[in-house]
Amino acid sequence: MSPAPGAVRGGFPTMPTYEYECPRCGRFERFQPITARPLKACPKCAGAVRRLISAGAGIIFKGHGFYATDYRSPGYREAEKKERDATGADKKEKKKKADRSSAASD
Repeated sequence: MSPAPGAVRGGFPTMPTYEYECPRCGRFERFQPITARPLKACPKCAGAVRRLISAGAGIIFKGHGFYATDYRSPGYREAEKKERDATGADKKEKKKKADRSSAASD
């Protein structure tokens, strides 16, 4: 059995949301199949509407390779390592890890 138009499955609509604008009533949204023709009349006042171009859903990139720091030059990484060594940041990190592992084994 296929879901009804605009049905929600797993908390998400099964069809895209299109945004329309009516000069009298303002903006509104409709769930429609991609193949559906755009609405021509406002559901409230039956006036002419136009479909707006929207940004869509935000995209979240996960994993290695999506951040500026993943593609740093070798020279930049060496300078960063020297800076960390000078401030003792690496020593502090190693001590925290050692403390966590000894606490976990207790």
